[in-house]
Amino acid sequence: MKLLRDIIITVLIAAAIFVALRLTVQGYVVNYSCMLPNIESNEWIMVNKVRYAFSEPQRGDVIVLNPPIETEHPFIKRIIGLPGETVQVKEGRAFIDGTPLIEEYIMEPTRYTMPPVVVPEEEYFVMGDNRNSANDSHTGWTVPREDIIGKAMFIYWPLGELEIVKHYQPQIGLDGEGQ
Repeated sequence: MKLLRDIIITVLIAAAIFVALRLTVQGYVVNYSCMLPNIESNEWIMVNKVRYAFSEPQRGDVIVLNPPIETEHPFIKRIIGLPGETVQVKEGRAFIDGTPLIEEYIMEPTRYTMPPVVVPEEEYFVMGDNRNSANDSHTGWTVPREDIIGKAMFIYWPLGELEIVKHYQPQIGLDGEGQ
């Protein structure tokens, strides 16, 4: 009887740990090259699913989201515009409320333009770091807060690529050198 009780307790503890982990963190495979050079296709990232229950998403955060378009996989993008801000893309870079965003992490200057767009309340404007190969908010959609799955924490596969995901805090203003 004691052995059966010990087995049941062990199984219940393991189940509780599994459920707690599943509710707070989750792994995702990156299926696209939109975050190059910082995150590569086929890398696995661990995502903190409860981070935004305690704080607001910030500009520069790398997030996993359910996109508002038909797709098999969640997207991974960087938050560029916050609720109420006006985002525009011109001259090879993003502008927030008419001022250029200084972004050291993007792959190359943007080759397209986008007219000013006001980010709706409770929504976020997201872009890939590989701007010229990304399906992101510049194509006409923003991300409602409830569609953000979580904040990317670290790359854990392949093992040789283990590293913390960089969440830059890009500055708004002139940097004197373009991007």
